Amino acid sequence: MPDDRPYDIVLFGATGFTGELTARYLARSAGPGCRWALAGRNRAKLGAVRDRIGLPELPLLHADVTDPASLAELARQARVVATTVGPYLSYGEPLVAACADAGTHYADITGEPEFVDLMFTRHHHRAERTGAKIVHACGFDSVPHDLGAYFTVNRLPEGVPIEVDGFVRGNGKPSGGTVHSALTAISRPRQTARAALARRAAEGRPTGRRARGIAGPPRYVGGWALPLPTIDPRIVARSARALERYGPDFTYRHHVAVRRLPAALGLVAGTGALVALAQLPPVRSWLLGRTASGDGPTPEQRARSWFKVTFLGRGGGERVVTEVAGGDPGYDETAKMLAESALCLAFDDLPPVSGQVTTAVAMGGALIERLQRAGITFTVLSGPSK
Repeated sequence: MPDDRPYDIVLFGATGFTGELTARYLARSAGPGCRWALAGRNRAKLGAVRDRIGLPELPLLHADVTDPASLAELARQARVVATTVGPYLSYGEPLVAACADAGTHYADITGEPEFVDLMFTRHHHRAERTGAKIVHACGFDSVPHDLGAYFTVNRLPEGVPIEVDGFVRGNGKPSGGTVHSALTAISRPRQTARAALARRAAEGRPTGRRARGIAGPPRYVGGWALPLPTIDPRIVARSARALERYGPDFTYRHHVAVRRLPAALGLVAGTGALVALAQLPPVRSWLLGRTASGDGPTPEQRARSWFKVTFLGRGGGERVVTEVAGGDPGYDETAKMLAESALCLAFDDLPPVSGQVTTAVAMGGALIERLQRAGITFTVLSGPSK
């Protein structure tokens, strides 16, 4: 990426809950050599964020998702654009298109499968031609899972079939923005399926290799492991298809770990009810109205939140158990992951790939090193350490 653009990083959406957390993180961690700016449609609100993070001279740029020309100008000025403006299915595509046109690296925190698949079919090939890395899911969806699987695979033998199971534990209160994105995604099962089929037809599969990512079956492993049908196994499988290090036959299974049976049954029932209710427009509107998109947990609530993702990897007769762990998953750590992804894209020596790529393919070990320095742990619990 040429460095003759005015800004290394532009953060779009800093007036939202996670956006301001990301701005605060960059203010602490970007360093004096990073040229960065905030962008959005409301200069007064951007200025208030700038004042709260203590950088009164930080540049503010105008950009509006309803004004493609403003997004094109934004993309031309930046080496990397990081965005927290969601739901991405409603607001995300114009910025992806602008970055693909301008050859600008792009990072977001979406967990919306339909959006990611649509962006591949519409903008991947143009981003390949311009050199832009389009990297979705740079927050809790799906950095711990994608990089955790990558970390695990690299501790198993090469050239052999590999199986990895991921088990997610944690707590945390979702923000209004997350609730809006989740309800939007689960209310569109047919559209999501169509987008996935169109992507599969456009993307193809690697020759002579196979990679699958699925929600794992229910089972008891010292606690209850239930299928977790999020975007994460899809992201892991895409990394595995792109990287031969995952072996000739790779399977990833994704679970949520719950200690007690009543809690497991309650989680299954509650998730099923939410999915069913989200299909009814009046009920969905009522649910969306219960939280504002700028709402989020208090600092005290976030300080009590944590996550751990444990990975069991098997291949070539060897077995390894690893863990990725950190603090508040949805907000403090998501802001950290997005900011470090943007810094990594802007400054690190990365593989020469472009188009829509995953965090493991785009940044891999470089992003793991950044996150470790920032306090997110990647640990080998048992088995080979390298």
